[in-house]
Amino acid sequence: MSDTTPLPPLYAIEAAGPHRATLGESPLWHVQEQCLYYVDIAERQVWRLDPTSGETRHWQLDSEPGCIARLEGGGLLVAQRNGLWRLDPASGAHTPLAPAPYDAARQRFNDGKPDAQGRFWVGTIDDARAPAAALYRFADGGFAVMGEGIVTSNGLAWSPDQRQLYWSDTKAHEIYRLAFDAATGSVGARELFARFAPRAPGQSLEDYGGRPDGAAVDAEGCYWVAMFEGQRLLRFSPTGELLRELRLPVRCPTMPTFGDADLRTLYITTAREKRPAEELAAQPWAGGVLKVRVEVPGLPAGAVRL
Repeated sequence: MSDTTPLPPLYAIEAAGPHRATLGESPLWHVQEQCLYYVDIAERQVWRLDPTSGETRHWQLDSEPGCIARLEGGGLLVAQRNGLWRLDPASGAHTPLAPAPYDAARQRFNDGKPDAQGRFWVGTIDDARAPAAALYRFADGGFAVMGEGIVTSNGLAWSPDQRQLYWSDTKAHEIYRLAFDAATGSVGARELFARFAPRAPGQSLEDYGGRPDGAAVDAEGCYWVAMFEGQRLLRFSPTGELLRELRLPVRCPTMPTFGDADLRTLYITTAREKRPAEELAAQPWAGGVLKVRVEVPGLPAGAVRL
């Protein structure tokens, strides 16, 4: 956002660009380029949005990208169903980095981010919705299993002091907190940070609060989480107190990230996949990237060191 562009008021929600993804995910604010990257999992695409000009472009992939991260030295790491890949946005070159550590016929990568030391943390989702997904740490060319026994790995984020790792299982409606050792990349026991009520049989979506999807932590250590099908973002304190509920104009937000020069704009990816026609007609921004100004800035995204 340029110095001459008027800032919208706090918590005024806008559409950030014209594109509508089928399943938008993994928004990444690229500090050097001052632009937003994100993926459309269902369409097997990586997108780039320049929020100042509104210009977009995209790259077509050969399998579903669950998430992306900036690579130290340039380019993007793309975690696809069929492994980790390097994407060079300038040339379009798409080269393999590591094969998937799971059966790609049953699972795919989902949410992932680098820690401050450049190790890449990425979880999986099980296609059969069985508790067979895991959380992996990728470093020195290999994968290590850091957590198991969940269905949909999501919600990865670290506290500003890098002493806590947040992780969630969307299917279980639970967010966890784990002690984190930044020097070694090890984690402690999983502790429950927040739990949400599953949707009851016959319960309307208006009465259902949603389930925790992607997340981001701000400079005060508060955890912002997108509530899929809940049409809202929630901000929790580091001790788990709910501080803010931000209602959204779309049913299915998937993940927030902080962007713009001051890192005080929340960019939020959303989904329109498998939504009823009447809902999509009433929510024309479904699948788009939303943006909203907030008081507390976020933290700049790190980069993966290969």
